[in-house]
Amino acid sequence: MDPTRVDIFALPAVEIELSRLSSASSPRTSGEDPEHVETLLSAEGELPPILVHRPTMQVLDGLHRLKVARVRGDTKILARLVDATESDAFVLAVEANIRHGLPLSLADRKRAAVQIIGTHPQWSDRRVASATGISAGTVADLRRRAGEDGTEARIGRDGRVRPSDGSERRRLAAELIRSDPGLSLRQVAKQVGISPETVRDVRGRLERGESPTPDGTRRLPAKPHPLRLSEPDFGRAVDQDRLALLERLKSDPALRLNEVGRILLRMLTMHSMDGQEWERILQGVPPHLHGVIAGFARDHARVWAEFADHLESRATELAAG
Repeated sequence: MDPTRVDIFALPAVEIELSRLSSASSPRTSGEDPEHVETLLSAEGELPPILVHRPTMQVLDGLHRLKVARVRGDTKILARLVDATESDAFVLAVEANIRHGLPLSLADRKRAAVQIIGTHPQWSDRRVASATGISAGTVADLRRRAGEDGTEARIGRDGRVRPSDGSERRRLAAELIRSDPGLSLRQVAKQVGISPETVRDVRGRLERGESPTPDGTRRLPAKPHPLRLSEPDFGRAVDQDRLALLERLKSDPALRLNEVGRILLRMLTMHSMDGQEWERILQGVPPHLHGVIAGFARDHARVWAEFADHLESRATELAAG
């Protein structure tokens, strides 16, 4: 069984002497946060057990609870002990520290991702991203900077082994995108045999006029094509059928009668503007902010694309189940 898939909350809690514990390898490089320690000190009731790596007695999760116990003068603390290699234990530590309590900083999560890429090079970008709480795209960038992009096969979040995205597969994906820009990320990924995240990266490179491969320096021809319009054209941003569908969604009780549904409807409405309105906003962006706003727009587009991928995955799972 994969030690990083262990259900830590199913492990029994036992009392451990504080003198036996160490926090030297914690992914939280800044140490304890004094304000969080004060919050825990004032909390009523017993604090949850900490998570400890049995072979080394390193604290994987519970640095602040350990500090509270020491401040109180306790000699023992409740802990759950996990058996794993040190590299797998580090993954468990990161996962535990991003899912509850005081989350790890972005810098700590990126550092953790670099370490996990080094100790688990066979893991996919999505699996590393899931463990560290950053995006798969960021993991891919960190992997390239670390020079760890040559793995022939990687293990995904579902435990399945898949071939990593080579240059030839990226080129095939680029050809598919050029020939049929309407294909979804998953459709291209399935035909070529790479991940949807890799397809998204290829599509982004094509839109910027770059080579589809990370190491490619040749820029693609600048002639206009469906992915790179020579002039702004927002006419297809939203059509009348989709606007009519949005109006029906606004009257759907499953959405309008709960807070999350109303938030989603507001977001959809905000982005369902006609081409003239998009053009007006484009012209209103101050010249000195073009690059900054473009960065935000591209990041938000990636978030929406990943949101769409998750929804499609859930729809497929429900249909199969």
